Amino acid sequence: MEPSPSRGRRLLRLCTRILAALLLLVASGLLLGDWLTPRAVGEPSTALPPRAAQTPLDRALEAQLAAHPGQSGAAYLVDGLEAFAARSVVTRQAGRSLDLQYYMWHDDMVGHLLVNDVYAAAQRGVRVRLLLDDMNAKGMDAQLLALDAHPRIEVRLYNPFRNREGLWRLLEMVQRVFSINHRMHNKAWIADGRVAIVGGRNIGAEYFDARPDVNFRDLDLLLAGPAAGEASAIFDAFWNSRAAVPIAALAPPSARQLDQLVSRAELDARRAEALPYLQRLRERLTDTYVGGRLALHWSDRIQVHSDPPLKHRDNDRGDWLVTRLGAELGQARHKTLLISPYFVPGDTGTSELLQQVADGVHVGIITNSLAANDVAAVHSGYMHYRLPLLRGGVQLHELKARGSSGRSSAFGSSGASLHTKAIVVDDRRGFVGSFNLDPRSAYLNTEMGVLFDDPVLAAQLREEYLRLSGPDLSYYLYLDSDGKLRWLDRARRPPAGYVVEPDTTWLQRATTRVISWLPLESQL
Repeated sequence: MEPSPSRGRRLLRLCTRILAALLLLVASGLLLGDWLTPRAVGEPSTALPPRAAQTPLDRALEAQLAAHPGQSGAAYLVDGLEAFAARSVVTRQAGRSLDLQYYMWHDDMVGHLLVNDVYAAAQRGVRVRLLLDDMNAKGMDAQLLALDAHPRIEVRLYNPFRNREGLWRLLEMVQRVFSINHRMHNKAWIADGRVAIVGGRNIGAEYFDARPDVNFRDLDLLLAGPAAGEASAIFDAFWNSRAAVPIAALAPPSARQLDQLVSRAELDARRAEALPYLQRLRERLTDTYVGGRLALHWSDRIQVHSDPPLKHRDNDRGDWLVTRLGAELGQARHKTLLISPYFVPGDTGTSELLQQVADGVHVGIITNSLAANDVAAVHSGYMHYRLPLLRGGVQLHELKARGSSGRSSAFGSSGASLHTKAIVVDDRRGFVGSFNLDPRSAYLNTEMGVLFDDPVLAAQLREEYLRLSGPDLSYYLYLDSDGKLRWLDRARRPPAGYVVEPDTTWLQRATTRVISWLPLESQL
């Protein structure tokens, strides 16, 4: 009798079969991608056109728009509390429409408070369109279906999963690994087609100074005038694309969900942990917020741009945001300042920055330190480029996980992470938006932001760069006499130097180093 296979051979066969099944699953996804992706079934719709003096927002901006024909008004939203207040105020003043487009909307206190504002707007007759990327909407179907059940609210998901939860969702992720990798990273809050808030913030407590343990340093631009209309046109393009699928076509609704959601949002507003935040917020909420207290700078050289909704299917990269930003950086003559939480320039980007330095351009970069980075894999992609950049004369700053100044967080000493994505060129041209300086933003995700050619806006953005790169908030990177990488904490007295990544453990450093050996850079 022939002996039975050994345990090792049986295990090898099992692994082979599992691998073959996975390959077959992925192959079927490649061959049947168009059929596996949920089809858009929603009715087309477009932004409601602004009308003179129809809504409180129309009336609040009427005089300023008349005084600046053809120009757009802009104001930076640096402080997290002010960024929340701006969204809340324009939502409460909206009388016609709300178009909201986000990569993430968290199921937390801030998310519930803004849902409450949006629901109240719908109750008074405002049309609401909410477009979310589906990758981060897992487990939120009940809440989204509840909103969608309102007769004046419609919710759509970008590039959604057919399977909403459990093992089947995981299997679909494997099968559609290539098509599911393309996500909508855009962020826009558009009220009445009059005001648009565009920038880097998702909707969640950490983005609005509402979590004591985390403080994301982020940046938005509040826009009025023609730029707000450009943001509306971008929203329409995404909303009506075949990548956007109504939530109602993906999951069954429940008649009780809307009442439950509203009750939960109202309860959040009364919870003990929300009261201090709401008390601080009341100081910012005034009826004249947009027209008065928040001063707008007016310019005819402000534009909102986005990648196309089906970027991964578009072979013409001339209209991609990476192409526009590359052209802006290529025009630098004396200064390039970059702020990016995830910075993976690649060999080409590194060479271009080094060439700028060789041509006499000052190049400065702020990104997260390992301790402040919320995605260790991205840091593993960035760490390879520090030495060549420093050797070539680029100035590098890494944000500390904890600022030494009381101003570093509204809650005192708290964790910090850079989330701002911005560029300043020659103290005149600039960009603020969702675009990280990494391959994922360049080639995989759709991104959105504001490009300007205006010395006043550039000066204000340069001040934010100088604040973030200052001793209280960032380490200064340099090479010692032996050419070794060092971190300088200039806030210490005397200044202190570090020979390893500050505020990290050996396990963090070892894990990041191991990840850096993997061929993942194109996905970062």
